[in-house]
Amino acid sequence: MEQSSKVSGIPVVFLLKSLLFSYILTGVFLALLSFLLYKLGFGEKVVAIAIIAIYVAATFFAGFMAGKKMQSRKFLWGLLEGAAYFLILAVISAFAGEESVTFGKSFFTTMALCAGGGTLGGMLS
Repeated sequence: MEQSSKVSGIPVVFLLKSLLFSYILTGVFLALLSFLLYKLGFGEKVVAIAIIAIYVAATFFAGFMAGKKMQSRKFLWGLLEGAAYFLILAVISAFAGEESVTFGKSFFTTMALCAGGGTLGGMLS
């Protein structure tokens, strides 16, 4: 009997792999950003914009990969990837030394950017 990694036709392992790829991509981009920050001494605003761009790019690629695999409702799979990326990011931030994760403007803005990046990636796949 062959064991399948699908739950109701959903390739769960593939979706987790694309999410893992997006986090690896985030790590690479953040390492590059830290190197550029060290060498060029960017200001706080440039770093904040770059971090936002990294979130959007990582979720875009996760959504793109999910959309390529799932041939229907691509935007929805991209949205799912972006939301999962943000959820994991928020949980890690909560446990990584943040005394409290506040539900302020930046929280919801980051959530919208991650979901939007994944949705866009899914739509363009």
